[in-house]
Amino acid sequence: MASVLPEVNYSELSRASSGVADKVEAAPGRAVRIRRRDAADGDLVLKTEEREREEHEVMSATTSLFVAMMRDNERARSLLVEVVPTAFPWVRFLPREDVQAFVVELVETLESAEGIDQNPAPVLQVINEWRNTANIWADPELVEQLNAPVGDFGPVSEPQA
Repeated sequence: MASVLPEVNYSELSRASSGVADKVEAAPGRAVRIRRRDAADGDLVLKTEEREREEHEVMSATTSLFVAMMRDNERARSLLVEVVPTAFPWVRFLPREDVQAFVVELVETLESAEGIDQNPAPVLQVINEWRNTANIWADPELVEQLNAPVGDFGPVSEPQA
């Protein structure tokens, strides 16, 4: 469950930046949500540098521990395949071997992302791509279409220069 951050309006950041900084320092998580007028722009989060370092260290330790367990413990890998539907319910639509492939790719990507300052983009890409795969498996008609034999469309002409 996500924590509820104290909020300030975006305009307050420019009008009374020192007051906003004081709110950041006083907040329980040393962070505040900056509400933007246009919801399409999305809100911002302002936090202390110390808080950022702490979060990075926690994520780094968690990732390292998780990767080490997956690498060195067959029982842990097997258990993860069993519990992964709790975190990612859509994996129930994947064949078992694909669930295993997802877990392996996720662990490898988490480990690699650790090496690039925990950039979440590659991890999110793996999750989104596997979720899309699960969406295909969830639709029997689509699976049938994708597994249908493809006919021979004849010779392919050489491309022109």
